[in-house]
Amino acid sequence: EENLSNPATALQTPLSVLIPKSPCLVRHLEPNASLLDAIDLIQEGAQNLVIPLESSSKTSSRKKLVQGTLSNISTLHNNNRQYCWLTQEDIIRYLLNSIGLFCPTAANPINSLDIIDTRNKMALHYDDPASSALPFISRSLEIQASVAIVDSDGKLVGEISPFTLNYCDEDVAAAIATLSAGDLLAYVDCGGPPEDLVQLVKKRLQERNLEQALELVEEYSSGASISTSYSSSSSDDEFGMGRSARWMGYSARVVRRSEAIVCYPWSSLVAVMIQALSRRVSYVWVVDDDGTLAGIVSFAGMMKVFRERSRTMGEGCLN
Repeated sequence: EENLSNPATALQTPLSVLIPKSPCLVRHLEPNASLLDAIDLIQEGAQNLVIPLESSSKTSSRKKLVQGTLSNISTLHNNNRQYCWLTQEDIIRYLLNSIGLFCPTAANPINSLDIIDTRNKMALHYDDPASSALPFISRSLEIQASVAIVDSDGKLVGEISPFTLNYCDEDVAAAIATLSAGDLLAYVDCGGPPEDLVQLVKKRLQERNLEQALELVEEYSSGASISTSYSSSSSDDEFGMGRSARWMGYSARVVRRSEAIVCYPWSSLVAVMIQALSRRVSYVWVVDDDGTLAGIVSFAGMMKVFRERSRTMGEGCLN
C-alpha cells in the first residue's frame, strides 16, 4: 500500500532491497570441479554458478577483442580474472546431449522417478486476489518456477510467471493490487492489457484513493497503441518466438505467455527435458488426464535423477 500510494518514491528505493536474502543462489566453483560438484550445488539451492576461466594466450587475445569491441561490457573482476556464468539450463542441455549414457533411465515416466514436486506446487484460484500471489512470486523467483492459476475444479488454466512480469511496465503493480488472479492473466497477455481491464484498474485505484498509482496507469495507457508483426513460421508461432508487439513502453513477445507448459505423470524424463529446453523454462507443470494440477517438475529434480543414476553406474560419467 505504501509503494502504491507513492510509486515515484518506491522506484527510487536503493537496489540493495532487491538483493535476495538467501546467500546460496549464486555460488562460485573452480573450473576443475566435476559436473557432480555443480549438480550438488544446484541441489543445495544454487540457481547459477560463477566459474573463473583459465588464463591463456588465446583467452588474452579474445579478452582484448571483447574489450575493444564492447567497451561497456566486461566480465573481468578480481585481479582481471575472467569469469563465465553457468546456469541450470546449461547443465540440463549437456545432460540431454549425453542422454545415451543414462538409458533406460531417461526413457522412464517421471512418476516412476520420484521427481514430481507437490510441495512447491504454488497455486491460486482464478478468483483469488492477484495480490495474494506476491509471496508465491517471491518464492518462485528463488526456485525458478511460477505461480499456477487453477479453476474451481483444480484444473490448471494458466500461470503468473516472473519471466512474464519482467516484460511488463511499472503499471502492472497497480494491476496486481486491484485485479483477480484470472484477470491478471489477461492483463499481462497479448502484448498489452485489454481496455476494459485498464478501466477496471483505474476505477479500483480511484475507490482506494491511490491517486499517484492512477497517474502511473494513465501515463502508460493514454498513448496506448498496438502494432503486431507476423513474420514467423507456424512453428515459431507455436513456441511464441515469431511475433512481437509494442504497447507504449510495453515491449514483449506476443504469445500465450500465461498459458502454462504441461506434461503428464506418464511422460518420459527425456521428453520433459526437451519440452522445457525448447520453451526456455526451468520447469514443467504436471497435470492429470482431466487437466487437474498434480505437481511440477524442475531442472533441479531432473538433475537429482542423473545424480542418483551416476552412483549406480559409477561416478566416472559425471566426473
